[in-house]
Amino acid sequence: MAVLKVIEILANSDKSWEDAANNAVKEASKSVKNIKSVYINEQSATVKDGKMDNFRVNVKITFEVK
Repeated sequence: MAVLKVIEILANSDKSWEDAANNAVKEASKSVKNIKSVYINEQSATVKDGKMDNFRVNVKITFEVK
């Protein structure tokens, strides 16, 4: 039986929500090994001059504890 743990990460990007999620995984993988999945919990964006300029995600990252 595998033991899994979930952590919550906030990340952002000036390109897209997908890029923000990728940033979250990239940063988490620097200190967390065996990442198995990512759940996008929330998405938001800031607006500047009538356009979205900063995409934010709240993700839950699941990894296996060995």
